[in-house]
Amino acid sequence: MAEKNPRSTADGTRFVAYLTEKLPLVEQALAETVARPLTDLPQERDLTRYLYEPLERFTASGGKRVRPVLALLGAEAVGGEGARALSPAVAIELFQSAALIHDDIADEGELRRGEPCLHVSEGTGIAINAGDLALTRVFEIVLADGGLEPARRLRVLDELARMERHTLEGQALDLGWVRDARWDISSADYFYMVDSKTAWYTAASPLLIGAIAGGADDARARRLIEVGTPAGIVFQVQDDLLNLVGDADAQGKDFRSDITEGKRTLAVVTALENLEGAPREELVGLLRAKTSDPADLARAVELIEAGGGITTCRDVARKNAERAIAAAHSLADEGVIAHPAAEVLESMVHFFMERNK
Repeated sequence: MAEKNPRSTADGTRFVAYLTEKLPLVEQALAETVARPLTDLPQERDLTRYLYEPLERFTASGGKRVRPVLALLGAEAVGGEGARALSPAVAIELFQSAALIHDDIADEGELRRGEPCLHVSEGTGIAINAGDLALTRVFEIVLADGGLEPARRLRVLDELARMERHTLEGQALDLGWVRDARWDISSADYFYMVDSKTAWYTAASPLLIGAIAGGADDARARRLIEVGTPAGIVFQVQDDLLNLVGDADAQGKDFRSDITEGKRTLAVVTALENLEGAPREELVGLLRAKTSDPADLARAVELIEAGGGITTCRDVARKNAERAIAAAHSLADEGVIAHPAAEVLESMVHFFMERNK
């Protein structure tokens, strides 16, 4: 990082503490909103087995719950109670479940969170249906929240729908470029894709939606996008880096899977923009081959590094981290959010930068 703000929290410790503090609230809310069949007739048992239980199991296996916790932080940042954002927080986590279930099918993934992907354990049809149930629950849960006045509930739903649309647009580009064997993708194309697919639903939307639920007007709530968008880019670029040059043991079977899947990550796009002739053709050939051979994967990383892909990723992550941190403190200085919230947001950015898997 560049020269630190004198108020800098320096690392992700404070955000980890915040996650730890809020996690029980999120887990309790998730447990209390588990969906059940619409009938108590004999078909209830099969419905539970084929629809409700697979989604419940997948969601319960959860990750760090960063997104729902950020919704609580968004509410508290504008002076509201975090509990007011619990239904949107749960909705965002269920959207995450849907996105991952469907993404694993699209990518033909095998493992998720160390366990077989849902489409592997339950079959593709049941997995698609479970993901669709999660999308339905996104709106049902917020609609059922009597603690949010109707007008605010509608605003939350509007932003949830916008978050979903952004993610679908980004996913469409990510999948379409691979399907059509597009190797003409520019850095600008990548940033549009990652802003849509990752930045909105990872950080910008949770903070924005949480602030709305917490009582902020639209203009004030939307200022949190200034932090969330660059922070979300940090999250994704760091994810791209870890897949290529991170800890192979921590990554497990996913290590260098982006090469196997031929993904147009920032590292790959940059290398293809900079490499010429035989090195470029060799890299394209390795990406097309869908290879999982360790030697081929290592060679691809060498070519990506030679094309400046690794250096560019690190530079982009650092610059966006600086943008997000500066924005958080600027919002605090303007009175848009509280100073303690800005410190937690800064720590969140460091947490994203310090990830090892």
